[in-house]
Parts: sequence; C-alpha cells; structure tokens
Amino acid sequence: MKKSEKQDRPAEDAKPRSASDAAGGLTFRRLQVFWSVAHSTSLTQASKQLGLAQPSVSQQIATLEDIVGSSLFDRRSNTLELTEAGRHLLRHVEKVLESMQALEDGVAEIGDGSRQTVHLAGLNSILRVILPPAMEALHEEFPRVDYDIHESSPAEVLEMLYARRINLGLISSNSIAPASAGFQQVPICVDPYVLAVPRDLDLADVADPRTDLSPEAREVLMRSIQFAFGTQHSKRVQAWYDKVVPGNWPFAQARSFEVALGMVRSGLGVCLAPAMSCVVGGTAIQGVRLYRVDFPARDVVALLPKTYLRTDPYASLIEHLKVAGAHFAPPGLLDTPPFLDTPAAAD
Repeated sequence: MKKSEKQDRPAEDAKPRSASDAAGGLTFRRLQVFWSVAHSTSLTQASKQLGLAQPSVSQQIATLEDIVGSSLFDRRSNTLELTEAGRHLLRHVEKVLESMQALEDGVAEIGDGSRQTVHLAGLNSILRVILPPAMEALHEEFPRVDYDIHESSPAEVLEMLYARRINLGLISSNSIAPASAGFQQVPICVDPYVLAVPRDLDLADVADPRTDLSPEAREVLMRSIQFAFGTQHSKRVQAWYDKVVPGNWPFAQARSFEVALGMVRSGLGVCLAPAMSCVVGGTAIQGVRLYRVDFPARDVVALLPKTYLRTDPYASLIEHLKVAGAHFAPPGLLDTPPFLDTPAAAD
C-alpha cells in the first residue's frame, strides 16, 4: 500500500462512538447515580446517599456526559444545577428507573404463593403506633407479604429512599421540606404536641407558676428537655418555652423523644413532644402527665416514589395507614393548664 493511500484511509479512532462504546454505556447503575446527583444539593450528599466515594460519583457523571455528548450539570461553587440536556435526560431516566423498580418488585409475584417484601423506614413513634394496625389490615389482603423495617431519622429515611434501599418512608412533613424532591407525599394523620411532665407535677390549677407552685415543683417546670431535631424546629420550641415559662433552662437535649420522656419520668424536667411518642401499646406511658398545648402539630406523611401509589402491596398499605391514622386518638390527655391557655402562649 502506498503511503498516500494509507494517509487517505480514515483512522479507526475517527469513527463516532456509540453510547455502548463508552465504558459500558448507559448502565442501570450509572442512571441511578445521575438520578441521585440530580436530586441532591451536592456531590458530597449524593455520595453519602449512594454509599460511593465522591471521586467514583464524579467519574460516573463524567462518563455519562461523554456518552451523551453534552454537559449535564453546571458546576457552581459547591452546588450542581441541571443543564437543559440534564433536565431532558432526567425525565427519561425517571421513567426507566420506575419501570425497572416495578419490574424488580413484580418478579416476586410470578407464580402462585410467592412472597413479597415491603421495604420501609420511619420514625420510632410512627412505626410503633400507626404501622401495626395497618400491617394487620394488609395481612388480610396479602397474607404472603413480609416486611423489612428500619427505625430511622428523617434524614436517614431520605437517604435510603434515594439509594432505593427502601420504597416507603414514614416521617413528619415538617422535617423534610425541599429535600423530598422526586417523591410523593401522602398525608397520613396529624399528631398533636403535648407537654409531658413528671407524675408528681400537677399543673391543673396553675395560673401563675411563680405563686402556685412550690420552689421544688417550679424548678422542675423550668428545666426543659428538648429533642435535637433541627435548627428551625429547636428555635420554635425554645420560643414557645420562652413565652410560657420565661427564664426556663434548656436542661438537656436528646436524640429521641423516648430518651427525653425517660428523663421526664425520672423527674428531671418537662418535655414538649408529639403525642404519638408518648404512647406504648395503645396507652399513654406511665409516670408522666400529658397536657394539651397550643403548638403546631406534626403532620405525618408517607413518602414514596410516584409509581408505588399505583402498585400493590404499597398502594393498599398507604390506604390502611390512612385509616389507622384517622383512628389515632392520643390517650390520657389532660386539659391545658391555665397558665398555658393564654393569648401569649398561643401567639
């Protein structure tokens, strides 16, 4: 072959590559990574949700951009924003992932008598109070369904949903706000807050704690035991205490209402808590008094991918959760003490 002919022949490397040529092409895992990054505020958050090292996530996104031949994200400081191409791809990726998830879940239904596993996570109090009656009702319809249940914080529930380790989260809508993008929120019930105080602290006729309580009882009332939930929530709780018991002392912060209520039972202080967290076995916990208060209730919601709203057993479980939530009535609540039933406390 002459040298000139050799030079005129198109090089193999000059041929355009197909999507399948680039490092494995559009793999299911790569689409999952893209979806998680698109719904996260940063690569760090997406890496944590996916359980992957950040360089690995970055490499997956870079390879995907190479495959589609376009930038999918605008990198701005520590944040990522989808480009027009990224938004276009995301719409299609969500359909693919929903179809694949439905396929995975549907495999268990092939053949009579096959089992299905419901993967869910939620707050301790919701799992204890609302979930059991819903599971009992669902068992009548789907006797072969079993459960994989995780007791988790709202942030952990979201991480597991993004990573597709669970398909249903049971949390408070107050705790998730914009972080729940990509999932459907289904209202389940309203859980009112109560003031839990030690059994020996009777506030029924207290109009002014400074004059109507003994020094010892007043000292207990002035010690607030708070749940470390989040900055905004903590500020709202502290503002409430400052109005109703001026000069209160944030005595302790706990990471669960159950721990906080244990301290209340021991006489260490008082706690503003959701009524559901004060229920064990359908009855109010022993050793405390529970008073109604004027504080914004906790809105309990089910959080799940859109496709599961139409997929059993999840669709049926949601309906049974609604019924259980509608029947929830906090037991043993006492009337609001006079010093709390004032315009100042309600502001």
